Amino acid sequence: MNSGPLWNGFLCLQCVREKEVGVVEDLGQFKRLIKEGPSCIVWPLQSVVGRLSLRVQQLDVLCETKTKDNVFIQVGVAVQYRVVTESAYDAWYRLTSPTSQIQAYVFDVIRSTIPRMELDQAFESKDDIAQAVLEQLQSVMKDYGYAIVNTLVTDLAPDTKVKASMNEINAARRLKEAASHQAEADKVRQVKNAEAEAESRYLSGMGVARQRMAIVQGLQSSVAEFSKEVDGATPKDVMDILLLSQYFDTLSTVGANSLILEHDPATVAKLQRQVGVSFLRDGSVSGKDLLS
Repeated sequence: MNSGPLWNGFLCLQCVREKEVGVVEDLGQFKRLIKEGPSCIVWPLQSVVGRLSLRVQQLDVLCETKTKDNVFIQVGVAVQYRVVTESAYDAWYRLTSPTSQIQAYVFDVIRSTIPRMELDQAFESKDDIAQAVLEQLQSVMKDYGYAIVNTLVTDLAPDTKVKASMNEINAARRLKEAASHQAEADKVRQVKNAEAEAESRYLSGMGVARQRMAIVQGLQSSVAEFSKEVDGATPKDVMDILLLSQYFDTLSTVGANSLILEHDPATVAKLQRQVGVSFLRDGSVSGKDLLS
């Protein structure tokens, strides 16, 4: 369409997509910015030389550096940025390659921060590293029409051999802790077993003492009843008869096991004397005592 002799050109309709801004030049000189939607320009004097996206973009940067303990690691950083609408002129004309600029500053911050940290500290300080990169980029890129939305340290990858050694150290530490816990458990188990055995022996001793007490009381009762029933029988006579009976019971029990034993009748007399001495030593046990 002819616009008249004054313009010496045609009106041309240009459309800019949503979340974009167009840069219009008039014979190579910046003329204006056009927003999303249709816009008219005078062609061929004016032209849309470029479009800038206003959406958030992400740049992934991989940087190799060395830690304080001389371990080389690959650091992955994700930078999220966008063009500031009001500063689209600076974003288009002041930087040839914004991604290269951002990458250079990321390298600078990473290689000046991580060398002051040891490897373990670097893993623990990922948020601090990301914050340092964010602050540096925000202060620089705002002059070029870019806003840094966020920076994330996405990866810290040491060499494969370093990873393997770290895993071995961690495994050894855990095995040591497991062995310590196992030893402590064995100690507790042994202490409990010893306490149970001591309690068992105590109860067994109590049972034996009560058994012997019952035997003594039974003997006292037998001696008392026998002395009452048989006139002229002394407690010594009763004890002799009981010992003889026990002796023959013992021979019967031993003989059941097919053992050949020499029997001497004098053995009974010796046994009687020994037991008598044991029970009646110094007169401490007498017939009165047995009857009491």
